[in-house]
Amino acid sequence: MRRLFFAAMFLGAMVAATLFGAAASAQNPPVPADAPANIPAGLTEIMILQQMRHIKLWFAGQAGNWPLADYELGELSDGFDDVNKLLGGDTVDDMVGAPIKALQKAIEGKNRAAFMTAFDSLSAGCNTCHHSLDHPFIVIERPAVQPYSDQSFEPQKK
Repeated sequence: MRRLFFAAMFLGAMVAATLFGAAASAQNPPVPADAPANIPAGLTEIMILQQMRHIKLWFAGQAGNWPLADYELGELSDGFDDVNKLLGGDTVDDMVGAPIKALQKAIEGKNRAAFMTAFDSLSAGCNTCHHSLDHPFIVIERPAVQPYSDQSFEPQKK
């Protein structure tokens, strides 16, 4: 019961963050005066979505739901493109480009072992990027708890 409570709280927070992010992006509000100078407007909202996609990618791959894993990887890649646009240059591509390609290959080959290795490389690339942007306190790792109780990650039977 306690686990369900925390999962519900996490899901509620994710929905609220997503709705806030959509509203904030739509209105394109000014950056608050006390915001850190090195975080472009909108980056936090994109990274919240990236974390959600990262979690879903993990659980899809663990369940062997390769179409869902492929979808989440595509969404994650699109999000990284948005981050690159905000940061300028190829910072994100340099950090996670190779793991994204390795994940795509593992998904296409339906290779769970290669998926796990590539996923861990992606997480390490995220952490390297956070360090390079002076945010080493943001540490990404394999999810331990599936927070999406309203979604099945198992492959659908035809």
